[in-house]
Amino acid sequence: MFDLLNRRLVWVGGKGGVGKTTVSAALAVLAAERGKRCLIVSTDPAHSLGDVFARQLDDKPRRILPDLDAMEIDPDAEVDAHLRRVMQQMEGFAAPEMLGELRRQMQLTRQSPGTQEAALLERIARLINDPDSAYDLIIFDTAPIGHTLRLLSLPEAMAAWTDGLLSHNRKSAELGKVLQHLTPKAGRDIAGPFDDPGEDSLSRLDRRTRDIAQTLLDRRRLFHQARRKLEDPTVSGFLFVMTPERLPILETVRAVATLQEVGIPVVATLVNRVIPEDADGDFLRRRRAQEAVYLQRIDSELQQLPRPRLPWLETDVQGLDILQSLAGRLAALGF
Repeated sequence: MFDLLNRRLVWVGGKGGVGKTTVSAALAVLAAERGKRCLIVSTDPAHSLGDVFARQLDDKPRRILPDLDAMEIDPDAEVDAHLRRVMQQMEGFAAPEMLGELRRQMQLTRQSPGTQEAALLERIARLINDPDSAYDLIIFDTAPIGHTLRLLSLPEAMAAWTDGLLSHNRKSAELGKVLQHLTPKAGRDIAGPFDDPGEDSLSRLDRRTRDIAQTLLDRRRLFHQARRKLEDPTVSGFLFVMTPERLPILETVRAVATLQEVGIPVVATLVNRVIPEDADGDFLRRRRAQEAVYLQRIDSELQQLPRPRLPWLETDVQGLDILQSLAGRLAALGF
């Protein structure tokens, strides 16, 4: 029924606490059982992927099954690595007396709004665009919806920011050449003759300008390539996980509409933790009556998408045995 696992990129998102990490892990197990070389990546700062697999995970892929690796991206570590790369590039361009101030600015940047998302996006973009990737499928267990929407909108923001820097850089280079011609040599009277900066000075300025411009263009290209893959329904698909409750329904309806407006292919919404029909007791009967209202609302407001349902399980999901059982349930639903 679904073609989700035949894509190369799968994004699983939803409101916090609805079970998206569990569903992501079960989908990864299902893909691996079908012989796909799969990597599952948690981008949520509040990682729980390792808990679901009952394994210690970090920001390097760890083998879970013969065809399944898992990793948890550490946003703080990504910020540190991102700023180190920026600093290394700037050290090649800046005068020695400016390095102390640059390092101070880098430390301030670490706490700036959006820095973590930008560093995280760059890591994701590199995973997506890696031409030497060993994986047939990458499943992203994303942070709650608001974080995910900001993450997916960053390519356009970063492209606009880069274009602005390139424009500013070109103007600065032109101004620098003019100022070099108009600046007297040290020790001469300001009204005295001006020194020609010479071809070597101008070529050094041009080379630095070209290096900065190339760095910015490479980053813009990286984000644009990632965005094109996100928008390609043959490559990428988004699955929302929700529960039959008021707030998850409201958030999911809004998020689906937003992603569809910006061209991100949404494949389905999975309704998780539906009370089983054979659950007994007055309390559960009352809960089931309320749940029926919400399920009807889901069918009405998300009728343009498939809406498979998973039952509420008797136990927590932890470890490969129960994940393999859950993968079987997903397969039966058409995944």
